[in-house]
Amino acid sequence: MEHAADPSHPRYRSLLMRHRLETAAKKGMLADSAMIAHGRGEAYDYLLGERTIPSAHFATQVALHTLKNAQHPVLSVNGNVVALAGDEILLLADQIKCPIEVNIFYRTPERMDALLSDLNERKQRLGLDVDILGSHPDASIPGLKGPRAKCESRGILASDVLLVPLEDGDRCEALVAMGKTVIVIDLNPLSRSAQRGTITIVDELSRCLENMLSMETNGLPTASEYHHSETLQAALNEIVNGMKNKFSSE
Repeated sequence: MEHAADPSHPRYRSLLMRHRLETAAKKGMLADSAMIAHGRGEAYDYLLGERTIPSAHFATQVALHTLKNAQHPVLSVNGNVVALAGDEILLLADQIKCPIEVNIFYRTPERMDALLSDLNERKQRLGLDVDILGSHPDASIPGLKGPRAKCESRGILASDVLLVPLEDGDRCEALVAMGKTVIVIDLNPLSRSAQRGTITIVDELSRCLENMLSMETNGLPTASEYHHSETLQAALNEIVNGMKNKFSSE
């Protein structure tokens, strides 16, 4: 059981997420910039009221429908995703019946081993039958150079729909350029990933995945009902209006 702070603490969830990152960092799972990236996202979550806004809830429904109706869906994960929501991403993969591929920006053998080991330990503990890819990259993402372009031919390369939480902007662009439907989870509606993705969910990662796992799968809205620019604008409007009205009642 995790103990980052007293569960009654008003910032308990935030402290718990930070504790998960600290633990993952000690295991060698994270890049040096992981904490900075998380802090930047958490700042946007404050501005959104630390809640799932209506436009994000709708985008989550569309994303779940898209994943469930894909021919070859894949969940692409990096270090922060595994650290913050490793159990949830495995449970989602099990529900959708799709593989997970570890695909990281700063790729080293040590980090890959640490992440793959962590996911496999979680899989065993949860009693799930989920393929975890990434250990044997035999393909490359066109348009990217170096180790971060590596992927597996039976995973990311073969996918038609990809869930890419907390993804790097140029990798997101490269995946879209390959003709893939790219579902982004990102708290920053101004990020390149959020703007370049096919479907963007402006929400905190673990909250979004918990929402997906608890959703009824019948009658979900389809991608044709999703409007990308309107979704991003709605998130910005939530931030602006929240700030405008922050102290108006005092």
